[in-house]
Amino acid sequence: MDNAQLDDLIKRRLDEILPAKIEEKLAELRAKKPGSMTIIATRGTLDWAYPPFILSSTAAALGWNVSIFFTFYGLQLLRRDISHLQVSPLGNPAMPMKMPFGPDWFRAINWNIPNIVQAGIPGFESLATALMKKTISNNGVAEIGELRSLALEAGVNMVGCQMTVDLFGFKHGDFIPEVKEYCGAATFLPMAQQADVSLFM
Repeated sequence: MDNAQLDDLIKRRLDEILPAKIEEKLAELRAKKPGSMTIIATRGTLDWAYPPFILSSTAAALGWNVSIFFTFYGLQLLRRDISHLQVSPLGNPAMPMKMPFGPDWFRAINWNIPNIVQAGIPGFESLATALMKKTISNNGVAEIGELRSLALEAGVNMVGCQMTVDLFGFKHGDFIPEVKEYCGAATFLPMAQQADVSLFM
């Protein structure tokens, strides 16, 4: 066997072995390193408070490293008192307006209320919020305060956007003491870059 044939044989053998060995090593590294996730929370309504807290607490329970960056209206979710959170069906055609009380036939009705009516009736958002809270309670779903506490207990890192704090005239004392870090996008983006999963809500 001459040198050219030997080189060709070695190359073919490496092509056969190397991909499997690389995949083995990557799987070993993945097994050692827990997953990581970053979430950017931008909305501060009752309905939009659920996704970041549910996803973050679930990921943390699975052993992932999780950080949520609360910016603009999402900063409302870090307030000490979150009882003011409301839901607005206005401009949200996907939101079902089903009643959380009454007989089954009444509960089954999908109340498609025109935007003009929703916008024109004083207190409609408060009514929608009360109905949503009743629906949440009827179905045994945890309230936002409970979910936030669960996420914190699971080790989720909650980060406030300092620019938004300044923009809206908040003080750090307005927020829960568990928020240890306030920073800007330049600090948070490298965290997101290194994460396995990054979500924007």
